[in-house]
Amino acid sequence: MDTVHLLPGGAMGREFVPPEFVPDGTDEYYLRNRQLGRELGRPLEDFRHLRAAEIELLVKNGNVADDWDDVLVTDEFDPSRILNSSFHGLVRIGAVSRAALEHHDLQLQVGIANSTISSCDIGDHVAIHNVRYLAHYIVGNRCIITNIDEMHTTNHAKFGNGILKDGETDDVLITLDVINETGSRAVQPFDGMIPADAYLWSRYRDDEALQRQLAEMTQNRYDSRRGYYGTVGEQSVVKNSRIIKDVKIGSHCYIKGANKLKNLTINSNSDEPTQIGEGVELVNGIIGYGCRIFYGCKAVRFIMGNNSSLKYGARLIHSFMGDNSTVSCCELLNNLMFPAHEQHHNNSFLIASVVMGQSNIAAGATIGSNHNSRANDNEIQAGRGFWPGLCTSLKHSSRFASFVLLAKGHYPAELDIPFPFSLLSNNTSQNRLEVMPAFFWTRNMYALARNSWKFGARDTRKQKTQNIEFDALAPDTIEEIIAARELLAIWTAQAKDGEGAGGGDSGGAANAGGAGNAADAGARAARGHELLSSDSRETEGLLVRGEHMEKSRRETIILKPREGYLAYGEMLHFYAAVNLLAYLEAGDGRSYEAMCDALAGERVRSWVNLGGQLVSEADVDELRADIGAGRLDSWEAVHARYDELWQRYPQEKQRHAFAVFVLLHGGRIPARDEWSRFLDRATEIQELRRDRVYESRQKDYENPFRRATYRNDAEMVAAIGSIEDNRFVQRIREETEAFRRRVEAVQAR
Repeated sequence: MDTVHLLPGGAMGREFVPPEFVPDGTDEYYLRNRQLGRELGRPLEDFRHLRAAEIELLVKNGNVADDWDDVLVTDEFDPSRILNSSFHGLVRIGAVSRAALEHHDLQLQVGIANSTISSCDIGDHVAIHNVRYLAHYIVGNRCIITNIDEMHTTNHAKFGNGILKDGETDDVLITLDVINETGSRAVQPFDGMIPADAYLWSRYRDDEALQRQLAEMTQNRYDSRRGYYGTVGEQSVVKNSRIIKDVKIGSHCYIKGANKLKNLTINSNSDEPTQIGEGVELVNGIIGYGCRIFYGCKAVRFIMGNNSSLKYGARLIHSFMGDNSTVSCCELLNNLMFPAHEQHHNNSFLIASVVMGQSNIAAGATIGSNHNSRANDNEIQAGRGFWPGLCTSLKHSSRFASFVLLAKGHYPAELDIPFPFSLLSNNTSQNRLEVMPAFFWTRNMYALARNSWKFGARDTRKQKTQNIEFDALAPDTIEEIIAARELLAIWTAQAKDGEGAGGGDSGGAANAGGAGNAADAGARAARGHELLSSDSRETEGLLVRGEHMEKSRRETIILKPREGYLAYGEMLHFYAAVNLLAYLEAGDGRSYEAMCDALAGERVRSWVNLGGQLVSEADVDELRADIGAGRLDSWEAVHARYDELWQRYPQEKQRHAFAVFVLLHGGRIPARDEWSRFLDRATEIQELRRDRVYESRQKDYENPFRRATYRNDAEMVAAIGSIEDNRFVQRIREETEAFRRRVEAVQAR
């Protein structure tokens, strides 16, 4: 079979669409002509045939064409600016004047030089130089395209979207195999897909009606007809690149030195320009607005959310990278990463996971040793704020609550850690797993407080399609705290009574906390709550063992259980106060009594992190049902529902906070004077946050080993500043004073 076909003369640029896919009464350009008006704002009537004198000058300047009648121009056309180029098929050229374009000190004449143009539409004042082959593209106004080996579009181009064109079979359908290597959670990518969509699609695989509708909605989102041209948006620059095939490029995009770009949508505009740099190879992907991709990166079957960066040789395969994320050097396979994911080191590896945002994967982390069963179908599920330390390795399948910090170590068995804000350690000297609940609150407040602030400050997206909760204390983490306190109570009571299991080789994901019926567990929990809330002597010296947190027979030890329990209580208190304070401030003259009437109700206990947006499980179930039944029949309608839920979220959060407030008072609505004392205590907790932020940062300045690298204190202060100059320390102090004034204003009502 011939692999290189011999075409007759004059065939280049023609019959782009196979005849069987051209509707009766049209020609192969019918879709292209519609794109012309949409992309360039140009009616067909603006173009004319070349005049005899213009053809004569074009030929004199070394240009050739299969048929000069197929080269159309506008009235503003200077043929002297077209040099040593060949034209094939229907080529339409916008204004060409005696002008030049400049971008980053690169200056090129408007016009076409030393290029082969096959069946393209070119906008006004475009510079195309040294393009060996440009075919089936619509190029916007004031673009620069120079030093390109090959840039063309096929008749079945899908521009990275997971759809089928007319006449295609399922075997060519592009999917992203997120979370699981086997493809059992595969999703069909599309331009505009956000982490919430990918999570909804990949998570609820047992909902057959939902799965059918999501696939149908994605296919229906796009025209299945063949013949769409690739586009380059206005004022984009594409230079010094090798192969660009089936790529849709937005406006104000900057591409330089790319090796291969194939089957992509690159979103870009004047407010959020996207840049793609040297040596990258990108295939089958969607790239969001304001992204930056540089220095030898490889990405295949991927989505990058808005305002994200991929740099320094990173490999991104079968993965969704959420908004505001930065990935450098490392390897990422089969992952769904929610917004604000950070992974910067060459020797880190992440595979088969869903990581729910605000995460940081340290150097040497190998979260990919998932071939510890008979198939490669294991997964990692990590809540917000996941932070495995240096040289951490994990076994699949494992699950982690929010804001879990893993100390450096090789964790030999699967894990199920239900304690948020905790420190996990593999104590090899005593052959046991250790968990310190509420570690961030008690030991590293600087990192915790700064976490919410920094991710919000880095959110420079103009188009915020994916709604994101940045606050570390939110309904998802609060419910984890409540459950964690219950476990601490049960296990402390067991320790006091001389009971308690060893390891957890049953692998129980329930973390139920001991044998016996519900009544026994309830009685034990009540006793544990009393022990942990009473004098420290009641629990002093107790060895509290956890259960079902590691698939092994060794012990799991809870470190400082009472301190963690009390810290969790402070976090619940502060969460409730902050959100109820916001409720009272949102309306003129809102009273405590009116607040109690407005917000009273059952506590919503189950929340879903939907790509960064928190939604009650009941609302997610309703969303799924509405999609499955066809009441929401497009992704636009689904996104509108997300936005509707997001608009309701502040009040839902305040209702939840009120329920926590009631829970902290034994299930009853407190009197007004108790509310006032509750706020006073919240002020004390804010002051505690301020002091702990200072103390945790001060440790860096007092560390003698850190100081040893400086000649004296003056050099250290000159190099890194003093703690008093630290902007975040100052910010927390300002917040504390503002919080006190807010509390006093509400109490004065």
